[in-house]
Amino acid sequence: MHSFTSCLVHCVWSTKNREPWLTLDLRERLWPYLGGIAKQNQIRTLAIGGASDHVHVLLSLPATLSVARAIQLLKGNSSKWIRETFPKMRPFAWQEGYGAFSVGLSGVDATMAYIRNQADHHRTRSFRDEFVAMLKKHGFAYEESMLA
Repeated sequence: MHSFTSCLVHCVWSTKNREPWLTLDLRERLWPYLGGIAKQNQIRTLAIGGASDHVHVLLSLPATLSVARAIQLLKGNSSKWIRETFPKMRPFAWQEGYGAFSVGLSGVDATMAYIRNQADHHRTRSFRDEFVAMLKKHGFAYEESMLA
């Protein structure tokens, strides 16, 4: 018997201390790099985007991979690549933790559009405000110290 899964997850994580490390030039190289990491691990990326201080990805995870492991692979490999490829970015790091929110098939198009429209979206809303709204929408209890 074969296993069939549909595990679509909108994942979000930020740079350490929300530092604006992710310049437009870096993002143009980072998004394909994240896609390559995903592909090597049988993860399908439906959308990748973000702003100067955070990343959004919509992933389709295989049955054999947990959300935590997928994020570990993406964050760990990309931070190593950034530090090795860009000598001025040796201090770069991702913030500890992440957000991962399930997406149903009916929400895929809207989530993809949301991720691809991050530049416009963040002209009026900070990452922190965006993340808090996502936590509330999905019913998460959190303390302010968790958002630092």
